[in-house]
Amino acid sequence: MAETRPTAAKASSSSVQPKRSSNAISWLAPLCCIIIGYCIWRFVIGNPDNFTVGKQNGGFWPDREGAVNGFAKMYLGGIIVPVLIGCFLTVITFVIERLLTVSKASGTGNNAEFIRKVQYHLANKNVDAALTECDKQKGSVGNVMKAGLRKYKELISDTSLDTEQKVLSIQKEVEEATALELPMLEKNLVFLSTIASVATLLGLLGTVLGMIRSFSALGAEGGGEAAAKLSQGISEALYNTALGIGTSAIAIIMYNVFTTKIDSITYGIDESGFTLTQSFASLYK
Repeated sequence: MAETRPTAAKASSSSVQPKRSSNAISWLAPLCCIIIGYCIWRFVIGNPDNFTVGKQNGGFWPDREGAVNGFAKMYLGGIIVPVLIGCFLTVITFVIERLLTVSKASGTGNNAEFIRKVQYHLANKNVDAALTECDKQKGSVGNVMKAGLRKYKELISDTSLDTEQKVLSIQKEVEEATALELPMLEKNLVFLSTIASVATLLGLLGTVLGMIRSFSALGAEGGGEAAAKLSQGISEALYNTALGIGTSAIAIIMYNVFTTKIDSITYGIDESGFTLTQSFASLYK
Protein backbone atom coordinates (compact mmCIF):
# COMPACT_ATOMS: atom_id res chain seq x y z
CA MET A 1 0.00 0.00 0.00
CA ALA A 2 1.37 3.41 -0.90
CA GLU A 3 2.35 5.64 1.98
CA THR A 4 0.02 8.59 2.53
CA ARG A 5 1.87 11.89 2.69
CA PRO A 6 0.72 14.42 5.28
CA THR A 7 -0.30 17.64 3.57
CA ALA A 8 -2.24 19.57 6.22
CA ALA A 9 0.74 21.24 7.82
CA LYS A 10 2.17 22.35 4.53
CA ALA A 11 -1.11 23.67 3.15
CA SER A 12 -1.85 25.66 6.28
CA SER A 13 1.42 27.58 6.32
CA SER A 14 0.88 31.23 5.65
CA SER A 15 3.10 34.21 4.88
CA VAL A 16 0.40 36.61 6.03
CA GLN A 17 1.27 38.27 9.31
CA PRO A 18 -1.31 39.98 11.53
CA LYS A 19 -1.10 43.76 11.61
CA ARG A 20 -0.86 45.22 15.06
CA SER A 21 -2.52 48.58 15.21
CA SER A 22 -3.83 50.59 18.11
CA ASN A 23 -7.33 52.00 17.96
CA ALA A 24 -6.88 54.42 20.85
CA ILE A 25 -8.25 57.22 18.65
CA SER A 26 -11.67 55.56 18.88
CA TRP A 27 -11.77 56.24 22.61
CA LEU A 28 -9.78 59.44 22.88
CA ALA A 29 -11.13 61.40 19.91
CA PRO A 30 -14.81 61.70 20.99
CA LEU A 31 -13.87 62.61 24.58
CA CYS A 32 -11.27 65.16 23.51
CA CYS A 33 -13.63 66.65 20.91
CA ILE A 34 -16.41 67.13 23.48
CA ILE A 35 -13.94 68.80 25.88
CA ILE A 36 -12.73 71.07 23.07
CA GLY A 37 -16.35 71.74 22.10
CA TYR A 38 -17.10 72.88 25.66
CA CYS A 39 -14.03 75.14 25.68
CA ILE A 40 -15.09 76.72 22.38
CA TRP A 41 -18.66 77.22 23.64
CA ARG A 42 -17.63 78.48 27.09
CA PHE A 43 -14.58 80.63 26.38
CA VAL A 44 -14.82 81.62 22.70
CA ILE A 45 -18.53 81.85 21.88
CA GLY A 46 -19.38 82.66 25.51
CA ASN A 47 -16.70 85.33 25.87
CA PRO A 48 -18.11 88.15 28.07
CA ASP A 49 -17.17 90.69 25.38
CA ASN A 50 -19.79 89.11 23.11
CA PHE A 51 -22.63 90.07 25.48
CA THR A 52 -24.07 93.23 27.02
CA VAL A 53 -25.38 91.55 30.20
CA GLY A 54 -23.67 88.90 32.35
CA LYS A 55 -20.02 89.89 32.39
CA GLN A 56 -19.01 87.50 35.17
CA ASN A 57 -16.54 84.83 34.14
CA GLY A 58 -16.96 82.22 36.86
CA GLY A 59 -18.89 78.97 36.81
CA PHE A 60 -19.45 76.06 34.49
CA TRP A 61 -22.35 77.75 32.70
CA PRO A 62 -22.43 81.50 33.47
CA ASP A 63 -25.51 83.51 32.54
CA ARG A 64 -25.18 85.72 29.49
CA GLU A 65 -27.69 88.05 27.83
CA GLY A 66 -27.72 90.54 25.02
CA ALA A 67 -25.61 88.79 22.39
CA VAL A 68 -23.91 91.36 20.17
CA ASN A 69 -23.78 89.08 17.10
CA GLY A 70 -25.33 85.93 15.66
CA PHE A 71 -22.29 83.82 16.54
CA ALA A 72 -22.65 84.68 20.22
CA LYS A 73 -26.32 83.64 20.17
CA MET A 74 -25.16 80.02 19.86
CA TYR A 75 -24.04 80.25 23.49
CA LEU A 76 -27.58 81.00 24.56
CA GLY A 77 -28.75 77.75 22.95
CA GLY A 78 -27.84 75.93 26.17
CA ILE A 79 -25.59 73.17 27.42
CA ILE A 80 -26.39 70.84 24.49
CA VAL A 81 -24.53 73.20 22.13
CA PRO A 82 -21.02 72.18 23.32
CA VAL A 83 -21.99 68.51 22.94
CA LEU A 84 -23.09 69.19 19.37
CA ILE A 85 -19.88 71.10 18.67
CA GLY A 86 -18.01 68.09 20.05
CA CYS A 87 -19.98 65.79 17.72
CA PHE A 88 -19.12 68.01 14.76
CA LEU A 89 -15.41 67.97 15.68
CA THR A 90 -15.58 64.18 16.10
CA VAL A 91 -17.02 63.83 12.59
CA ILE A 92 -14.24 66.02 11.18
CA THR A 93 -11.60 63.99 13.07
CA PHE A 94 -12.82 60.64 11.78
CA VAL A 95 -13.35 61.99 8.27
CA ILE A 96 -9.69 63.04 8.15
CA GLU A 97 -8.57 59.72 9.69
CA ARG A 98 -10.63 57.67 7.22
CA LEU A 99 -9.50 59.81 4.27
CA LEU A 100 -5.86 59.07 5.10
CA THR A 101 -6.52 55.36 5.67
CA VAL A 102 -8.72 54.75 2.63
CA SER A 103 -6.41 56.79 0.38
CA LYS A 104 -3.47 54.65 1.51
CA ALA A 105 -5.51 51.46 1.06
CA SER A 106 -6.49 52.49 -2.48
CA GLY A 107 -2.87 52.14 -3.60
CA THR A 108 -0.74 54.30 -5.87
CA GLY A 109 -2.55 53.52 -9.11
CA ASN A 110 -5.75 52.24 -10.65
CA ASN A 111 -6.58 48.81 -9.22
CA ALA A 112 -8.15 47.52 -12.44
CA GLU A 113 -5.05 48.44 -14.44
CA PHE A 114 -2.84 46.85 -11.78
CA ILE A 115 -4.76 43.56 -11.96
CA ARG A 116 -4.46 43.55 -15.77
CA LYS A 117 -0.68 43.93 -15.48
CA VAL A 118 -0.50 41.06 -13.01
CA GLN A 119 -2.62 38.90 -15.32
CA TYR A 120 -0.24 39.66 -18.18
CA HIS A 121 2.84 38.67 -16.16
CA LEU A 122 1.20 35.51 -14.87
CA ALA A 123 0.18 34.52 -18.40
CA ASN A 124 3.89 34.75 -19.28
CA LYS A 125 4.76 32.79 -16.12
CA ASN A 126 6.73 35.73 -14.77
CA VAL A 127 5.73 35.72 -11.11
CA ASP A 128 8.64 37.94 -10.03
CA ALA A 129 7.47 40.73 -12.36
CA ALA A 130 3.97 40.37 -10.90
CA LEU A 131 5.42 40.73 -7.39
CA THR A 132 7.25 43.86 -8.51
CA GLU A 133 3.93 45.31 -9.67
CA CYS A 134 2.52 44.63 -6.19
CA ASP A 135 5.41 46.56 -4.61
CA LYS A 136 4.63 49.49 -6.90
CA GLN A 137 0.87 49.39 -6.35
CA LYS A 138 0.81 48.92 -2.55
CA GLY A 139 -2.56 49.42 -0.86
CA SER A 140 -4.98 46.69 0.19
CA VAL A 141 -5.35 45.15 -3.27
CA GLY A 142 -1.59 45.12 -3.72
CA ASN A 143 -1.05 43.55 -0.29
CA VAL A 144 -3.58 40.79 -0.87
CA MET A 145 -2.26 40.10 -4.35
CA LYS A 146 1.31 39.97 -3.04
CA ALA A 147 0.40 37.47 -0.32
CA GLY A 148 -1.34 35.28 -2.88
CA LEU A 149 1.55 35.54 -5.34
CA ARG A 150 4.05 34.42 -2.72
CA LYS A 151 2.02 31.29 -2.11
CA TYR A 152 1.54 30.98 -5.89
CA LYS A 153 5.30 31.03 -6.46
CA GLU A 154 5.92 28.61 -3.61
CA LEU A 155 3.45 26.06 -4.95
CA ILE A 156 4.70 26.04 -8.54
CA SER A 157 7.58 23.74 -7.61
CA ASP A 158 5.67 21.83 -4.91
CA THR A 159 5.09 18.23 -5.96
CA SER A 160 3.37 17.03 -2.78
CA LEU A 161 -0.01 18.56 -3.69
CA ASP A 162 -2.20 18.20 -6.72
CA THR A 163 -3.49 21.19 -8.67
CA GLU A 164 -6.80 21.37 -6.84
CA GLN A 165 -5.08 21.40 -3.44
CA LYS A 166 -2.69 24.10 -4.62
CA VAL A 167 -5.55 26.27 -5.84
CA LEU A 168 -7.31 25.85 -2.49
CA SER A 169 -4.09 26.78 -0.69
CA ILE A 170 -3.77 29.99 -2.76
CA GLN A 171 -7.42 30.78 -2.12
CA LYS A 172 -6.93 30.31 1.61
CA GLU A 173 -3.90 32.60 1.57
CA VAL A 174 -5.90 35.30 -0.20
CA GLU A 175 -8.76 34.92 2.28
CA GLU A 176 -6.39 35.29 5.25
CA ALA A 177 -4.82 38.41 3.75
CA THR A 178 -8.28 39.82 3.03
CA ALA A 179 -9.37 39.16 6.62
CA LEU A 180 -6.51 41.36 7.79
CA GLU A 181 -7.18 44.18 5.34
CA LEU A 182 -10.96 44.63 5.61
CA PRO A 183 -11.14 45.49 9.35
CA MET A 184 -8.66 48.30 8.78
CA LEU A 185 -10.88 49.72 6.01
CA GLU A 186 -14.11 49.56 8.02
CA LYS A 187 -12.65 50.66 11.36
CA ASN A 188 -14.23 53.80 12.93
CA LEU A 189 -17.00 54.06 10.32
CA VAL A 190 -19.40 53.15 13.12
CA PHE A 191 -18.73 56.56 14.69
CA LEU A 192 -19.88 58.36 11.54
CA SER A 193 -23.02 56.24 11.28
CA THR A 194 -23.80 56.69 14.98
CA ILE A 195 -23.29 60.45 14.97
CA ALA A 196 -25.40 60.70 11.83
CA SER A 197 -28.35 59.41 13.86
CA VAL A 198 -27.57 60.86 17.29
CA ALA A 199 -26.66 64.43 16.27
CA THR A 200 -30.16 65.18 14.98
CA LEU A 201 -31.72 63.82 18.17
CA LEU A 202 -29.34 65.86 20.33
CA GLY A 203 -30.24 68.97 18.32
CA LEU A 204 -33.94 68.36 18.89
CA LEU A 205 -33.30 67.75 22.59
CA GLY A 206 -31.46 71.06 22.90
CA THR A 207 -34.28 72.83 21.07
CA VAL A 208 -36.92 71.30 23.34
CA LEU A 209 -34.98 72.24 26.47
CA GLY A 210 -34.56 75.79 25.18
CA MET A 211 -38.26 76.12 24.44
CA ILE A 212 -39.12 74.78 27.89
CA ARG A 213 -36.99 77.53 29.43
CA SER A 214 -38.56 80.14 27.17
CA PHE A 215 -42.15 79.16 27.93
CA SER A 216 -41.35 78.94 31.63
CA ALA A 217 -40.09 82.53 31.52
CA LEU A 218 -43.25 83.59 29.66
CA GLY A 219 -45.45 82.02 32.31
CA ALA A 220 -43.52 83.63 35.13
CA GLU A 221 -43.33 87.17 33.73
CA GLY A 222 -46.20 87.66 31.25
CA GLY A 223 -46.73 90.79 29.18
CA GLY A 224 -45.39 92.01 25.87
CA GLU A 225 -41.76 92.02 27.00
CA ALA A 226 -42.03 88.34 27.90
CA ALA A 227 -43.48 87.57 24.48
CA ALA A 228 -40.48 89.27 22.87
CA LYS A 229 -38.12 87.20 25.03
CA LEU A 230 -40.06 84.08 24.06
CA SER A 231 -39.47 84.63 20.35
CA GLN A 232 -35.82 85.38 21.06
CA GLY A 233 -35.50 82.24 23.18
CA ILE A 234 -37.06 80.05 20.48
CA SER A 235 -34.66 81.52 17.92
CA GLU A 236 -31.72 80.70 20.19
CA ALA A 237 -33.01 77.18 20.85
CA LEU A 238 -33.20 76.47 17.11
CA TYR A 239 -29.40 76.80 16.93
CA ASN A 240 -29.35 73.32 18.44
CA THR A 241 -31.46 71.94 15.61
CA ALA A 242 -29.29 73.64 12.98
CA LEU A 243 -26.08 72.26 14.51
CA GLY A 244 -27.55 68.77 14.85
CA ILE A 245 -28.91 68.58 11.30
CA GLY A 246 -25.71 70.05 9.81
CA THR A 247 -23.49 67.61 11.69
CA SER A 248 -25.73 64.68 10.77
CA ALA A 249 -25.74 65.65 7.09
CA ILE A 250 -21.94 65.78 6.91
CA ALA A 251 -21.64 62.43 8.72
CA ILE A 252 -24.13 60.73 6.35
CA ILE A 253 -22.48 62.11 3.21
CA MET A 254 -18.96 61.11 4.28
CA TYR A 255 -20.12 57.68 5.48
CA ASN A 256 -21.60 56.98 2.04
CA VAL A 257 -18.44 58.26 0.33
CA PHE A 258 -16.23 55.95 2.37
CA THR A 259 -18.45 52.89 2.00
CA THR A 260 -18.44 53.41 -1.78
CA LYS A 261 -14.64 53.59 -1.85
CA ILE A 262 -14.36 50.53 0.40
CA ASP A 263 -16.74 48.59 -1.86
CA SER A 264 -14.48 49.43 -4.79
CA ILE A 265 -11.39 48.20 -2.93
CA THR A 266 -13.22 45.05 -1.82
CA TYR A 267 -14.18 44.32 -5.42
CA GLY A 268 -10.51 44.68 -6.41
CA ILE A 269 -9.50 42.25 -3.65
CA ASP A 270 -12.08 39.70 -4.83
CA GLU A 271 -10.87 40.07 -8.40
CA SER A 272 -7.28 39.53 -7.23
CA GLY A 273 -8.15 36.20 -5.65
CA PHE A 274 -10.08 35.10 -8.73
CA THR A 275 -7.15 36.08 -10.98
CA LEU A 276 -4.63 34.06 -8.98
CA THR A 277 -6.69 30.89 -8.69
CA GLN A 278 -7.81 30.88 -12.32
CA SER A 279 -4.30 31.59 -13.57
CA PHE A 280 -2.75 28.78 -11.54
CA ALA A 281 -5.48 26.31 -12.45
CA SER A 282 -5.04 26.99 -16.17
CA LEU A 283 -1.21 27.18 -16.31
CA TYR A 284 -0.12 24.50 -13.88
CA LYS A 285 -2.48 21.59 -14.38
